[in-house]
Amino acid sequence: MKPQLAADLSEQGLFDHGIPQDIFKKLREMDGLAWNPLPSEGPDAGFWSVGRFDDVVAVSRDTETFSSATGHIQMYNIDDDALTARASMIDMDPPDHSRLRRLVNPGFIPKVIRTYADIVRDRVSVLLDEMLGDGGGDWVSKVSKPIPIGIICDMLGVPEADRDLMIEMTDYLVAGTSAEPLDPNAYGNTTPLRLLPFNSPAAYGLSEYARKLGDERRANPRDDLISQLVTHEIDGEQLSDEEYTNFFRLLIFAGNETTRTAMSHMALQLAQYPEQFARLKAEPELIDTAVEEIVRFSSPIMYFRRTATKDTELSGTKVAAGDRVVMWYASANFDENRFDDAQSFDIARSKMPIHAGYGGGGVHTCLGAGLARIELKVLLEEILARDIKIEIDGDPEYVNTNFVNGIEVLNVKMSQGTGA
Repeated sequence: MKPQLAADLSEQGLFDHGIPQDIFKKLREMDGLAWNPLPSEGPDAGFWSVGRFDDVVAVSRDTETFSSATGHIQMYNIDDDALTARASMIDMDPPDHSRLRRLVNPGFIPKVIRTYADIVRDRVSVLLDEMLGDGGGDWVSKVSKPIPIGIICDMLGVPEADRDLMIEMTDYLVAGTSAEPLDPNAYGNTTPLRLLPFNSPAAYGLSEYARKLGDERRANPRDDLISQLVTHEIDGEQLSDEEYTNFFRLLIFAGNETTRTAMSHMALQLAQYPEQFARLKAEPELIDTAVEEIVRFSSPIMYFRRTATKDTELSGTKVAAGDRVVMWYASANFDENRFDDAQSFDIARSKMPIHAGYGGGGVHTCLGAGLARIELKVLLEEILARDIKIEIDGDPEYVNTNFVNGIEVLNVKMSQGTGA
């Protein structure tokens, strides 16, 4: 009998109010890994849950044993033709992953992303001042959504007029990870949902948008990532149409959704731990570690899956070739063996060389981690500079998924001069 938790982590409802900390604590306390059955897929179907920090890092770093390309990056299985149709950089192992990453790496090096700091600051300042003038509102729609999507669209070359459409489609993309049914014909979709990332018609809409913008850049290249994706060659070859559109979807999703989630949780943390942010205002040299703690506590992406390519052993548990292995970043970020007083929010917590909030190390470490840190740092600096106090006005409304720790609505009251 395989060891199991009492809870089923594939059940979306467990995450309706954020990370189920009590369940993950039990997962970390178990000897070895926990088997999570998926009876809807068959009597023997299921996945191994990995909850401890060191185990997550071990899986992340060993792409030969734990593959992103074999199987699927989410806990459920999909058909081989769907794997091929959906494949983007996060669904690949080296050398294919490395080939694509080399194409966009120059756009995310520190020298380049630092040039966006002033743009972020200008946008943040406008949005915060508008919210202060209104006395608050929905933090997600007024702050968290527009900032990261604006920057990734700047980098890609998406026109300003289309930013709201990008937000709408990425929202609908994430909705595909929930239990809620989606309109299969949305955005003019004509593709079976099983062939689309997250089973969402928004993936089709994003692909069609990418094709149109790509055609424009082929005719009139600019200094943006879209022009780079459609004109540059890797090893003497240009990206195929499928590689390009999948890459566009990934950059729009990853460059937007994860930072948005951390920004949403930042508002919660400001309200819940005012003494920590008072300390930060008195000790501004702690700003970088504060940003790391915000991401740790937020755990924007709660899990990714790998598939074992051969019989192996992890944490004393025998894992067979073909077994699904789910890395729970939302658990690793609160591992008591890695973090002192792990459930406490501490802006002075020592910075770690590997952050589970950015993928746990290895080749799949978040490409946009540096950009996310700049966006979060600037937002936090501008909040402190205005001496803003945030109070939560009603319960947060979480996104109905166990994949992203997203907040759909977060109404707040804001005042100035009495905050941290």
